[in-house]
Amino acid sequence: MTAVLDHVFICTAIGAPAAENLRQLGLEEGSSNHHPGQGTACRRFFFHNAMLELLWVANLEEAGSEQTRATRLWERWSESGHEASPFGIVLRPESPSGNGCPFPSFEYRPETMPGFSIRIADGTGIEEPMWCYMDGGRPYGEAPPERRQPMDHPAGFREITGVRLSCPGLPKTSVTRAMARENAITLGTGPEHLLQLEFDGGQRGGRADFRPDLPLIFSF
Repeated sequence: MTAVLDHVFICTAIGAPAAENLRQLGLEEGSSNHHPGQGTACRRFFFHNAMLELLWVANLEEAGSEQTRATRLWERWSESGHEASPFGIVLRPESPSGNGCPFPSFEYRPETMPGFSIRIADGTGIEEPMWCYMDGGRPYGEAPPERRQPMDHPAGFREITGVRLSCPGLPKTSVTRAMARENAITLGTGPEHLLQLEFDGGQRGGRADFRPDLPLIFSF
C-alpha cells in the first residue's frame, strides 16, 4: 500500500456540538473550516500524522448545486444514521514517489475553491464511506509554522495508528473491502455504522465511546 491516511470525516449535526465531547476528553481543537460553494463546514482536530473532521451541510443550495452533486455529500449527510455511511476516508501518498490513487476515481476540482483538487472514488454507494485521495497531502506535523495547527493535546494523543470501520450492508465488491485488503483500514462487523480510531498503538489500554452523539470510539 503506497497510500496512507490523511484524514477522516464524520457527518454530524449542524455546528458539530459533539465536538465538545472530544474537547472534554482532552483534545485541543484546531481551526474550523468552511468550503465555499460546496455548502459544507467543519470542526477539526489535528494529530501529527492525520486529522479528524466533523462535517455538516451549512448551505443547502450550494450542497445541491451541480458543482457539488457528484460528491453526494448532501445524500451522505442527510441520510446519516440510516442506510448512508456518515464517514469519509481521505488518503495521501506515503511518499512523494507514491503510485497515485489506489482506486478508480474522478477528479473533483471546484471552481469556488481555487487550488483545491481531490480524487473521489468512482461508482461507490453511500452505504460505504466516501473514499478520497489527495496527491499533495503531507503529515500535519510537517506543516510550516504559519500553518501549524494545535497538536499538543492534554490527552496525550500524537498519531492515529489504526482505523476500524463497521459498514452494515457493504457490497461484496467495494472500495472499502479493497482498501481493507490493502491494510489501509480494518473492516469490522456490526449492526451500525461505526468508526474506531486507535491512537499511538493503543499502548495505554484506554477507551472512549462517543455514542450516541457520534458513531465513534477511541482506543489509546
